[in-house]
Amino acid sequence: MRRIGIEEEFLLVSPDGTLRAVAAPALQHAAAHAADEMLDDPPGGRLEKEFTQEQVETSTRPRSTVADLLAEVRAGRSRADSSAQHVGARAVALGTAPIGGDPTVIVNQRAKAIRDEFGEIAREQLTCGCHIHVEVTDDEDGVRIIDHLRRWTPLLLALSANSPYWHGEDTAYASYRSLVWGRWPTAGPTAPFGDAATYHGLVDDLVASGTILDPGMVYFDARLSPRYPTVEVRVPDVCLDSADAVLQGVLVRALADTALDISLAGGPPLGPEPRTEALRVAAWRAARSGLTGDLLDPLTFRPRPASDALQTLLEHVAPALERSGDRLWVGEQVQRVLQRGNGAMQQRRWRLDGADDQELVERAVDRTHA
Repeated sequence: MRRIGIEEEFLLVSPDGTLRAVAAPALQHAAAHAADEMLDDPPGGRLEKEFTQEQVETSTRPRSTVADLLAEVRAGRSRADSSAQHVGARAVALGTAPIGGDPTVIVNQRAKAIRDEFGEIAREQLTCGCHIHVEVTDDEDGVRIIDHLRRWTPLLLALSANSPYWHGEDTAYASYRSLVWGRWPTAGPTAPFGDAATYHGLVDDLVASGTILDPGMVYFDARLSPRYPTVEVRVPDVCLDSADAVLQGVLVRALADTALDISLAGGPPLGPEPRTEALRVAAWRAARSGLTGDLLDPLTFRPRPASDALQTLLEHVAPALERSGDRLWVGEQVQRVLQRGNGAMQQRRWRLDGADDQELVERAVDRTHA
């Protein structure tokens, strides 16, 4: 089976829920701990820096099965939290900070250059996402997958939505992170590329424009990873529940396998390629309502209840899920998310139960490491 890697970004918070700018000492602790254990490739991956001192990131080792992926995600979360606790903080899977605060950009030449060039967009960039990597044989297959993913990524966002609060206020969005992230000049959906040469030509043009520093700042919803032989999907919020992160990975793999099945068989297209403007509307709808209202059906681009739109996705990838042995687990996990709610729904339910800022973050820490 095609292997999957999952990157997760976490906020670092104090016991009272406020942000803590302690990424540097937390990373030092993690590196020393890995060295003491003589682990070049620790379970859950190494702890890594992010753009601000109030964040850290984990990157799982590539894995194929749901059980192995879930073990990796949980190990990564545990490793992040252990190092955070060593410096008086906790690692929490929230797409944005409910309490707010002013982020501190890390001491790094590239980060400083980004902050200086992009101003307030960079200074406010305290959001946490979940990035899915799925193996590809070559860039041509990668571009086929990227083009196929276009219409489906809003559903991934709706499932993962976990960022309703911004600077202490309810934004009325399920994923406000996606809107904050969308301010970067290269972020969001793309038109179909068709082949790898067109993809790489566009990336070269974007870098040559002088607007972005390097290919690492190509923030497409789905891109060819500049580091690994993978397609990287950058749409989801970091998920409150570990199993929801694994669900994102397995669905992306199923979509990748389906894309190549269709290409290999010369099968019929799904209809006209949706325009990028329609994809932006679908993504906005997913960010706004998450799973609590209608989403745009990825085939008709007409409103349908979230559960019905997700059923369209599950039917589309059913053969790939059957082949990998994941169909039953994915179906059950989607139902669990619909019944229990995504992270945004859980956060708002805690508020209705009377949770203040501190208790909300405490509950989110507990869910992160359950």
